[in-house]
Amino acid sequence: MQTTLAELALSPVYRHAQRTLAPWLESGHGAVRQLAFRARAAIGQLDAADRHRLARWLAWLLVAEQSRGRAALEARLRQLEGALHRSIQEALKRLPTAAEALTASRRLSA
Repeated sequence: MQTTLAELALSPVYRHAQRTLAPWLESGHGAVRQLAFRARAAIGQLDAADRHRLARWLAWLLVAEQSRGRAALEARLRQLEGALHRSIQEALKRLPTAAEALTASRRLSA
């Protein structure tokens, strides 16, 4: 796996949390509990700046999922950790207008 310059600028704790969270995001129901425990432990080690970066990354993933007509990830993130979910909601409000349009259309159709 090739490491990019931008990735080198991220803290090791953030990269660990992101890499721990990724399998949980992609997992089925079988391993969810064990992966959720690992993800919560990794998220708990983040400082405020890294937590904000992770919330923004997850907000972009939510926008991508919503553009595909899916909405399961948001509920899963809410169950994973409430504080992180609130941070993601705040990050969604700060994304560029194209992302806001996607989230607004989802709210209107709900």
